[in-house]
Amino acid sequence: MSPVRYAALVLLLAFAGSGSAVKPEIKYFRYERKVEKTPQQAGQTCVAMGPGIFAHAAPGLADLRLYRGTAETPYVLRKAEPAADADQTVALVNLGRRGGRTVFDAAMLAGEYSDVALEVTGQNFIATVEVSGSQTQLGGAETRIGSYTIFDLTREKLGRSTVLHLPRSDFRFLHFRVDGPIAPDQVKGLKVLRVPASRPRYVTVAESSNVEQKGRDSVIRFTVPAHMPVDRVVFVPGASPTDFSREVQVVEKPEKASGAGEPPALLESYGNVLRIHRVELGHRLNEERLSVAAPVGVSNTATRWTVTIENGDDTPISLSAVRLEMVERDFCFHAEGGAEYTLYYGDSALQAPQYDYATLFVPQADAVTATLGPEMENSAYEPRPDTRPFSERHPGLLWAALVIVILLLGAIALRSARHTGSAA
Repeated sequence: MSPVRYAALVLLLAFAGSGSAVKPEIKYFRYERKVEKTPQQAGQTCVAMGPGIFAHAAPGLADLRLYRGTAETPYVLRKAEPAADADQTVALVNLGRRGGRTVFDAAMLAGEYSDVALEVTGQNFIATVEVSGSQTQLGGAETRIGSYTIFDLTREKLGRSTVLHLPRSDFRFLHFRVDGPIAPDQVKGLKVLRVPASRPRYVTVAESSNVEQKGRDSVIRFTVPAHMPVDRVVFVPGASPTDFSREVQVVEKPEKASGAGEPPALLESYGNVLRIHRVELGHRLNEERLSVAAPVGVSNTATRWTVTIENGDDTPISLSAVRLEMVERDFCFHAEGGAEYTLYYGDSALQAPQYDYATLFVPQADAVTATLGPEMENSAYEPRPDTRPFSERHPGLLWAALVIVILLLGAIALRSARHTGSAA
């Protein structure tokens, strides 16, 4: 190999390198929180985490580490949102008219259920649905379950509701009798809404009662720290108006624009808030939906949230508060009796840990509930040294080296061409 070729190869290798896996060390975590109220006897222990951790931790809480003294302790992260089976559609049978009412039966799925939604076409109606259940389709005794009101108030811009909130039941067959302006051909199906055994637990990320009127719209603004998950937007309305149905838009944008002008939206979501408490044509209507889903995603930078309620020509909703909420997260681990544990975070170089404990985790009903103490700066903290390859730390030098290599190779090619021409 010629000296020039050798020099070019050495120059390239000098800028090459690969980073090694980063290992956690207590001194590189910026923040710590003591785990309090740990059990006196060994056992499974779970600790709820407030939103404050997300602002200082790495995205997705990848840098969370739990230590007993200097020994790393395996844990599992959980989201306090019980899983629910997918909604399932049930076919209707014996659909027709009887005694001036629309009637039909439904062969229900095995197991327990509660809320069911009728798929009904048409607008501007109010109807009463009487529901009974039995274990056999024909000839068996029926048990009355209840009477429910369904409605569509499109003309009054108050939305619709065709969900029947049944008590938890396991009847194999349900029997429906609809008293109202619903013809058999308007009933298209029945959907079982699978409800989790328990409700998710939410914690407040941000709250505001400052409502700005912008034209016909009501606007509420928030600033959300980086890495902070938000799962829903909750509205706390005042007394007026009594009944309303309004469309809601939620827009998330970067807190700081990268250039001139307003930054573009990162994420958007849309929903509807509804409150109806009234008696209409002898029917008592009670329906509330006072939250909408937040945009799906978590930003690595602080963001500005704008929540817009579209009032149209109606009186704006008086709002006591609007809240951004996240589903509560917790972590569980096996605690030794009487041992002290500390949660560390604030080292963005780390990736999420992989523990057998998390893979094999089985929640226990008698798990101890511990708490986290206040956030403190790690007294032993020191910045982690930059272990990236030289080429990543000095990208400008890499490009300069590549230019030099190209020039050297070009010189080699030119000299070779001249030598070949002289020999000819």
